[in-house]
Amino acid sequence: MKLRWLIPVAVLIPLRVSGTDSPVQARVATITINPRVVTVLHLRPEFESTICMPEEITSVILGSPGEFKAEHNEGEPEYVYVKPIVKEAAQSNLLIATKSGQHVTLELVSDGPSAPNPTQPVDFLIEYRAARSFLISADSESLLVRRSEPTKEAELGSGRETSGLHSTHLSSLDEVFKLQESVNAPKWTKWDDKQIETSIGDMRQLSNETMISYSILNSSNQPVEIVPPQIQITGRMATKKKRRESKGIISDQLEIRDYRLSTTRLEPGERADGVVIFDRPNIKESTDKLFLQIAQADQVDRPILIHLPFTPPNSGDGK
Repeated sequence: MKLRWLIPVAVLIPLRVSGTDSPVQARVATITINPRVVTVLHLRPEFESTICMPEEITSVILGSPGEFKAEHNEGEPEYVYVKPIVKEAAQSNLLIATKSGQHVTLELVSDGPSAPNPTQPVDFLIEYRAARSFLISADSESLLVRRSEPTKEAELGSGRETSGLHSTHLSSLDEVFKLQESVNAPKWTKWDDKQIETSIGDMRQLSNETMISYSILNSSNQPVEIVPPQIQITGRMATKKKRRESKGIISDQLEIRDYRLSTTRLEPGERADGVVIFDRPNIKESTDKLFLQIAQADQVDRPILIHLPFTPPNSGDGK
């Protein structure tokens, strides 16, 4: 009888030990800096996580220094080391600012010994990069779960999900669109007899395509409706008569590959952000000019033409 009771005990004990000694899953992520996104950083007692910024760090602000420790020194100006200093579950925030004025916000989460999800990976390394490229590299598939601020469309109940958990990488166009939305104070250009003002963001070349971001502001006291963007190329018409060379003008619309526009109806003081991708010709005549065409729905015959450089100032990464 004693032997019959001892056998189950001998089997159960090693199973219990193996359950508590499960190895920690480590995760490494590369994230593009976006001041409107809060990165959730999963920590665990007795493990230290590293945060790497693309430039020198000027300040580190920790919300709860009694539960977490954040270390930064001049010898390693681009690194911050973070770890929980209590065994119990804890939560706090961390703000990091860099020399050029960029900043990131992190939510520190340590589940403690009684973790509801014991298989949750621990974030060992987070590498931030500046928002210089329109494309996200393949390693971004291991991005951390991030919480983003709800946009105005979500607040108005548009039905489109613009906040919550994001684990998939964004397309190049969506990434640029979000970056344009994050610009707090664009440099606006006023136009005579127009209710709207405009601002041009980044312009990049991706292979044979060109991508440009822009914003529109309704500076009037009346609602305004705008139409999707167009790209126009104009030039002087070839002619043998010298006296008529300055009068013959031709224009053509270039093909739009894709675009994003946050809204087509602007209330007084409201802003819209957009991105457009178009096929730019490989060559042009010296008199040809490239324009971004923005028009109000009630003035499509009188659009705003914003002169664009034929060769973008920046070149994107290869597709």
